Amino acid sequence: MTGAIARLFDNLGGLDGRLLRDEPMARHTSWKAGGPAAIFFRPATIDGLTAALELAGEAGIPWLVVGAGSNLLVRDGGFPGLVACTRALDRLSWQDEDRVRAECGVALPKLARDSADRGLAGIESLVGIPGTLGAAVVINAGASGQEIGQTVRRARIWSRQGGSRWRERTELDFAYRRSSLTDREVVLEVELALRKRDPDRLLQAMTAALTARRKSQTVEGPNAGSVFRNPEGHRAWELIDRAGLRGCRIGGAMVSRVHCNFIVNLGGATATEIEQLIDLVSERVERQCGIRLLPEVKIVGRHKEDKPGEDRT
Repeated sequence: MTGAIARLFDNLGGLDGRLLRDEPMARHTSWKAGGPAAIFFRPATIDGLTAALELAGEAGIPWLVVGAGSNLLVRDGGFPGLVACTRALDRLSWQDEDRVRAECGVALPKLARDSADRGLAGIESLVGIPGTLGAAVVINAGASGQEIGQTVRRARIWSRQGGSRWRERTELDFAYRRSSLTDREVVLEVELALRKRDPDRLLQAMTAALTARRKSQTVEGPNAGSVFRNPEGHRAWELIDRAGLRGCRIGGAMVSRVHCNFIVNLGGATATEIEQLIDLVSERVERQCGIRLLPEVKIVGRHKEDKPGEDRT
């Protein structure tokens, strides 16, 4: 490790959480591919998370916050700084009959089920999304006509410039698979406003959502879900299919034959192969359909051939 990285690692040792050096990110992403994080830290508290990010910022070291790693590809050269994982930040607090405050690392399936158990509707269709709440708010994750942004009342956001403050829903500018939040802003907590509904009906709705998801999205290997956003007026998978890319393969990475907006790791796929296949699909669809597909997944880190310190995030 460089001197700056070594010093940051030592400083982080005073914070409560799990701290690792050169941790393979393949262990923390749903694609099961990718190189190591120079420092991997799983804070036990939100204060620990923000303290770690402050320390990295002061040292001039790049940082990345991840949840379940279900929408992320880390290149094979790894991430040359701090990766802070929010999975331990999963506390829930029920505020009123129809409101819940949740930390950023709460898993969406758990949040949907716990809400349904209390007869609270609004996120039941998100039960099959294998991500965390913080990441879901950033990209306005959704399924079956529901989006997390529809239920957000306010969110506590941190940045190095502005510190931590609550922002109302109207400030977050939710739209299809996006919000106004930038890569340098971190969701710490979210307050959701839900609505009362019969728990049995919610259970039926969740069962139906999971059944439909498993039927259409049980694919051939580890994946990150939908790789591309749906262009306005089109479905990405239909464009990919029209371009003849179903089953297209580079090394151990393949466009799923079941759902061709998924790219699967057939076993031993490298992040480079996955990224090359993403680029090939985007270029081929644009050439044959005249529409440029935009990735829904985030790609970070260095290629193996990059020099130390060079980051292509």
